[in-house]
Parts: sequence; structure tokens; C-alpha cells
Amino acid sequence: MSYYYQSPESLKFEQNMRKGIIDSAKALKASGVDFATYKSTRCNKKFWSRTGNGGILLKKGVLPSVGIVDIFQNGHLYAFECSAAMVIVLYKATLDAIGADIFNAYFKDMFLWDWNVDSDLRLITTYYKNEMTPGDIVYFKNPDHAPDKQEWQGENAVMFADDLYYGHGIGITTAAGIIASLNKERIPGSVSSAYLTDQALHPDFEYLRRLSLGRSQPVVDHRQSENAVFARIGAGRYIHKITV
Repeated sequence: MSYYYQSPESLKFEQNMRKGIIDSAKALKASGVDFATYKSTRCNKKFWSRTGNGGILLKKGVLPSVGIVDIFQNGHLYAFECSAAMVIVLYKATLDAIGADIFNAYFKDMFLWDWNVDSDLRLITTYYKNEMTPGDIVYFKNPDHAPDKQEWQGENAVMFADDLYYGHGIGITTAAGIIASLNKERIPGSVSSAYLTDQALHPDFEYLRRLSLGRSQPVVDHRQSENAVFARIGAGRYIHKITV
């Protein structure tokens, strides 16, 4: 068994950034952005270019911080799919947490599309529903979605407290509210309900904290393991990795 200790400084950074993720989700909801499939993606052409696959590429010479902030300031010019919305929320929270200078240095060549192209956030996946924490990105799966409506196969959402979630295109509602919205888009006659999966994502908070301090060394986070027991002790947090 190995031990991962989260210092008070690291824990405070994570708590602040989780709050920032929730605040960014609320701000994106209020910005006026629209939901769109990849075929209908749109963006502010002053800062971004739409690619053939429905992604949004930052134009050369535009600072990443400027591009991200514009989405929140001129939301009516933007429309995108829900996974892109979650990435945008995470980028905005990261910008607020580490500052524009560091953000612009480490998050160049920004391309907003889906999870697979955003490795610079160092997303960590967990697989225990009882460990989901406000500020996580969770996923509601709709197994019997209408085949001609791929956009309803599920919903990425930011987890808030008190059983509230932000899903792009659905809004801020309860888990039951998101499930009800997805169930309306099932194959006629289906009795298989949408549901909240066990999977949750969050950025590598310790990596981002080190960036904010001018350090960029690789960080090993044992929370990526499915064989982990979480515990809080005093001001610190320990993660016990179980090896079989």
C-alpha cells in the first residue's frame, strides 16, 4: 500500500478551483451561449475559427485568455456541443486560478472540440460515485437515445452541491431533471431510463497549482487508480493506493 498526502496548500487550491469550476459553469449558463451539434457550431470569428469537424480553433496571435473570456462576454456569438462546454468551463476556472500570464504560457494553440484533444488540462478520471465532489464533471448516459439524435446519447454536466448540475443545453437542474430531459429523447416504447454513471472527471489540481507557482514538474496523482481508498485527516487528505 502506498500513500499520497495532500498538503493544506494543495487542498486549499483544489477547494478554491472546484468553486471556480462551479462559478464558471454558472457564468457560461448566463452568457447566452447556445447548444449546437458539431455541424452547427459557431464562434466569434474575431478570435476563433470553426474547423470542418465542428471544433473551434484559436486564431494565431490571439491570447488564450482573451479567447476564453470572450466566450463568456459575447456568448450570443457562440454555439457548441456539451463536451466542448465542459472544457470551456474548466479552462475559465483554470485561467481564474493561475492568472492570465501563466495560462497564456501553458495553454497555447487552443482547440475546443471534445475531451480527447484537451490533454493540457491533465484530466483525471475517477470511478466511484460516492467520491463525486462538487466541481467534478459527471456524465448522464441515455442508452436508448433516438439513433438519429446522437446529441441525446448523454449529457456531460458540472456537479454542484445539493443535487444540482449544469448541463449545457439543459441548464441548471437536479439529477432527476437531467434524466427526465434525456428520457424524452429515447426510442419510442423504451423502458430503459437514462442514468448518472459512475465516471467523473476533474483537472489535475496539483499540477495546476504547481504551474501557478512557476513549477511544471510532472505530478503523479494516485487518484487515477480504481484501487484507492480516500480519507481526510485533519487539514490534509490521504489517498491509500491498494495493490493486489
